[in-house]
Amino acid sequence: MHAPSPIIRRQSRKIWVGKVPVGGDAPISVQSMTNTETCDVDATVAQIQAIAEAGADIVRVSVPSMDAAEAFKQIRQRVDVPLVADIHFDHQIALAVAEYGVDCLRINPGNIGRMEKVQEVIHSARDKGIPIRIGVNAGSLGKELQRKYGEPTAEALVESAMNHVELLDRFNYPDFKVSVKASDVFMAVDAYRLLAKKIDQPLHLGITEAGGFRNGTVKSAIGLGLLLMEGIGDTIRISLAADPVQEVKVGFDILKSLKLRSNGINFIACPSCSRQNFDVIATMNELEMRLEDIRQPMDVAIIGCVVNGPGEAREADVGLTGASPNNLIYLDGKPNHKIDNKDFVDHLEQVIRTKASELAQSAAAADANIIAKN
Repeated sequence: MHAPSPIIRRQSRKIWVGKVPVGGDAPISVQSMTNTETCDVDATVAQIQAIAEAGADIVRVSVPSMDAAEAFKQIRQRVDVPLVADIHFDHQIALAVAEYGVDCLRINPGNIGRMEKVQEVIHSARDKGIPIRIGVNAGSLGKELQRKYGEPTAEALVESAMNHVELLDRFNYPDFKVSVKASDVFMAVDAYRLLAKKIDQPLHLGITEAGGFRNGTVKSAIGLGLLLMEGIGDTIRISLAADPVQEVKVGFDILKSLKLRSNGINFIACPSCSRQNFDVIATMNELEMRLEDIRQPMDVAIIGCVVNGPGEAREADVGLTGASPNNLIYLDGKPNHKIDNKDFVDHLEQVIRTKASELAQSAAAADANIIAKN
């Protein structure tokens, strides 16, 4: 019912972003980024909390100025989720947020300036156990690389990344992760494939500036799906011109589809046709909205007729098969009871919540047994 993923992941060095492991044998983490004005502390805290409630493991916050750094200090005190500070050029901002409890610095060493400044940031990061994220973007390649390659290419992205990596290697600082993002799916995929062969640090995957919700989701699913299927990738961010909460949901949906991560309900639902004995689309819309708060991994099948319904229901934790005159609810793959169409969504919601609670208790008991044996 819950077969493991057949994907063999690339072996990478494990680093820690606060309490979250990234790389090695750690689960692929999901992150997003705030789009509020960082100096608006209340708005930024509220958005971080919403992103975390959606299941995000890590949240990134842009810190473009010293005023934003002071705001970050207040933000850090009010949220528990690991925070990455997104910083460009000014090493003093990096030093400030390091003092304020940042969990990761997104700063490209080659853009900081003089070598003494790079060294100062690395020393601070080393002293405080803060990893660094090198983030290369096709839209902001350096002038020398633009002249050399003429236009953004996968090779240019990787060369830019390796220039930054060499600076960290010079100061013997291996605790970093790298991204080589492009809005072009082919370029991004090729860049990550090349980079995966050059370093053993974790890779942060993303198709940058992917577009709006629908288009960006499709591009991200294709690009990240190709890489993840090859075992490449340790943490992901879905870049959408949409609510950051949607980025988290799409990220988990991609990982769930590849059996790489579970977070909440995995719905199996038919597209519906004239054979359906209840309104499948309306039922799914209602259930997805009502059950967003469930984090327990489980499979729920919603099938409108008896052609495919029983087979799908037998493989799910909870299944609903359309039948006449009454629909049939399955639990743990076995027929359990019948229900008619009148207000059956209320009943089905309760059945799913009860099963989720049972599964969560069983998982907790299993974890307790493992701890006791060790």
